[in-house]
Amino acid sequence: MNKTWIVAAETYLRQVKSWSFVILVLSPFFLLGISLGVGYMSASTGSNQQRIAVISDRPALRKQFIKQNKDDIDAKVQTVSAAKKKSAKNKLAGYLVLSTNQQRVSAVYHSDDSIDSSLKIQITSFLGKSQQMLNVQNAKLSSKQLTSLSQQPVFQQKIKKQSGGSNIAKIASFWIIVVMIYMIMVTYSSVTAQEIASEKGTKIMEIIFSSTTATCYFFGKIIGVMMVILTQIVVYLVGGFAFLEAAMQLDKIKDLINQNASLLKSIVGNLLNVNLLFMFLGVVIYTIVSAFSGALVAKAEDAPKAAQPAIYLSMIAFFLTIPFESNSEALVAKILSYVPFFSSYFMPLRIINGNASALEISISLLVLIVSIGLLMTYISRIYEGLILQTDDTSFFRRLRRGLSYK
Repeated sequence: MNKTWIVAAETYLRQVKSWSFVILVLSPFFLLGISLGVGYMSASTGSNQQRIAVISDRPALRKQFIKQNKDDIDAKVQTVSAAKKKSAKNKLAGYLVLSTNQQRVSAVYHSDDSIDSSLKIQITSFLGKSQQMLNVQNAKLSSKQLTSLSQQPVFQQKIKKQSGGSNIAKIASFWIIVVMIYMIMVTYSSVTAQEIASEKGTKIMEIIFSSTTATCYFFGKIIGVMMVILTQIVVYLVGGFAFLEAAMQLDKIKDLINQNASLLKSIVGNLLNVNLLFMFLGVVIYTIVSAFSGALVAKAEDAPKAAQPAIYLSMIAFFLTIPFESNSEALVAKILSYVPFFSSYFMPLRIINGNASALEISISLLVLIVSIGLLMTYISRIYEGLILQTDDTSFFRRLRRGLSYK
C-alpha cells in the first residue's frame, strides 16, 4: 500500500507542477477577471455618457427629481453653461431644464440625440406626479376629497412555484454541470491516456514491475489523477467564492448580483450538492477507461489516439442528455441515470428537476462507485499484460491478449 501512495504522490506532484495544469486551472479566472474589468470599465464610461444634468430655478423640484433618478443624473452640474460644456465634450447625454409656475410644471430636454426611452418614462412620470400635486393645491380640496383622490389601483402577481426564474436556474444548472463534466473529462482523459501510453516500450516499466506489482502501480496512477481532479474542483470552488466576493465590491456588479440573487442562489444550490459528487465520479470512471485505452496502444507514438474511446463515449452521453433537458421523467432518462458512464450526466439532470428521490440517488451513486471499484480492480490485474505489449498488432488482438493475461 505504501508503494501505491508513492506512485500516487509522484503522479499528483508531476501533474500539479506542470505549467499546463496551472494554465488550465487559472485560465477561467483570468478570462472572468478580464471580462469583469472590461465590462465594468465599459459600464462606467457608458454610464457617464448616458447621464444627464438637471437644471432648475426651483431647488426643491430639482432635488426631488434627482432623488428619484440618481443613477441617471450627474448631480454636480447645476447650471446650463456647465451642462453645455460637458455635453460638448461628450461627458453628458444632455440636460433637462425643469420649471414650474402656479399652474403648470414643465421640462425641456436639450441634446444632440433623442432621449433614452426609459429615462423619458421616468421624466414623464415625475412630471405627472408633480403636476397632480400642483393641481390638488390649486383646487383647495377638503381632506375627504383628497383621500378619495389618493386611492391607488391594486396589482398582484401569482407565480407558480416551478416556473419563471426557477426554470432558468434549472436550465443554467444543467448546462454548467454537463459542460464541466465533459470539459474536465476530455482534459484528464487525454492527460491520463497519453501519460500511460508514453510508457509503452520503455525498459523502465519492467524495472518498476520488478519492485512492485502492476496492481499497486495502476492504483497509484489512478489515485494520483483523482487527487489532481479533486484539486482542480476545490480550486474552482474557492476561486469562484473569492471572485464573487471581489465582484461584490464593485457597485454596478453588486447591484446586478443583488437583482438576480434568487437565481444565483438556485444555481449554486444545484451545483453544491450531490451533483458535485456525480461530476467527480463521472470524470474518474472515464479516466479509468482512458488509462485502459492508453495501455492498449501499440507504441508511445500512438498516445494522442489513446483517449479517443473515452472521449467518444462521453460525447454520446453528452448529446443523449440534451433531448431530455426538459423531459427528465422519460423512461430512457430514468434507466440511463443508473447506468455507469451515463448516470453522471442523467442523474444530476433528474436531481435538478426534482424527479429523483433520495433512494434513487443513493442507488445510482452506489452503482457508480461499485462500477469504479470493479473496473479499477479488473484492469489492475491485467495491466501488466497490457502495458508490456510492444508488438504492432491490431487493436483487437492486443485487447484479447491483454484480457487473457493472468
